[in-house]
Amino acid sequence: MRRALIYLHISIFLWGFTGIFGRAIELKELVLVWYRLIFTVIILLLIPAFSRNIKKLSFKESKRIIFVGFLVAIHWVLFYGSIKYSNISIGLSCLSTIAVFTSLIDPIVNRKKINFRELLLAIFALIGMLVIFRVQEIQRTGIILGIGAALVGSYFTILNAKLVKDFPSETVTFYELASGLFLITILLPFYQHIFPSSSIIPTRNDLILLLFFSIFCTVIPFNLSLKALQHISAFTSNLYINLEPIYGIIFAFIFFHEQKELQPGFYIGSGIILSSVVIYTIIKYRKQLMSAATQTRQFVTGKDSE
Repeated sequence: MRRALIYLHISIFLWGFTGIFGRAIELKELVLVWYRLIFTVIILLLIPAFSRNIKKLSFKESKRIIFVGFLVAIHWVLFYGSIKYSNISIGLSCLSTIAVFTSLIDPIVNRKKINFRELLLAIFALIGMLVIFRVQEIQRTGIILGIGAALVGSYFTILNAKLVKDFPSETVTFYELASGLFLITILLPFYQHIFPSSSIIPTRNDLILLLFFSIFCTVIPFNLSLKALQHISAFTSNLYINLEPIYGIIFAFIFFHEQKELQPGFYIGSGIILSSVVIYTIIKYRKQLMSAATQTRQFVTGKDSE
């Protein structure tokens, strides 16, 4: 458990730099994701310790992973689109609503009852997003894309928590990223038709950034996070992922001085979102403690009765 949390924290810290790379690389969002996936898949195949652990799956088994891979690719395109159309801080603030979306999606996916306190917190977080939406008017497209990225990200994290229980993390990583690459490759001609002015040829600087991006913000953290999910819940994973926006916004302030681009209302809206996430975390943590205590009492009672 402890090692899983360390793996998860390392992956989230590295993911904190994704916004920096997303803004520094000049390519448009879909083209950026396409190159990221190309580099990543090639690197994975060149690592013997990784490639030999990739298991061949049947079509029925692979369908589950391929679907999640499509979601991962869509999540990345939406997230980098959010950064390109607004900035890193706004894109990451939107991403912090993942935990709240989880409270809505997880009961549907796993057929649980919806917790109305969590539903109220989700509404509270959305109010925070509306505050940001109103004060950052020229960046509304980026905000909409960021919310979409959070929604999709929450869904595929919940599905991944199931996948890593059934398949090795290396297999899940490779199949998801390869299927994501397939989807983006299919979409690329249509994207170029809609945005004909966007270049698909990276500069030398972009190539260097893409290489580092693929290794340190994709290959390493993606695999570490999947290894962590073998031992922790989707809730715990999404809870820790809330640190990614904090790291990312700090890095954005350091490298791009984005604090100069933000209105005071941004901090109010972000504070509302953060408050909802903190309250959500406390509720879930107390619930887990109470559940563990109940199980312990039942175990002890059963022992006494024997």
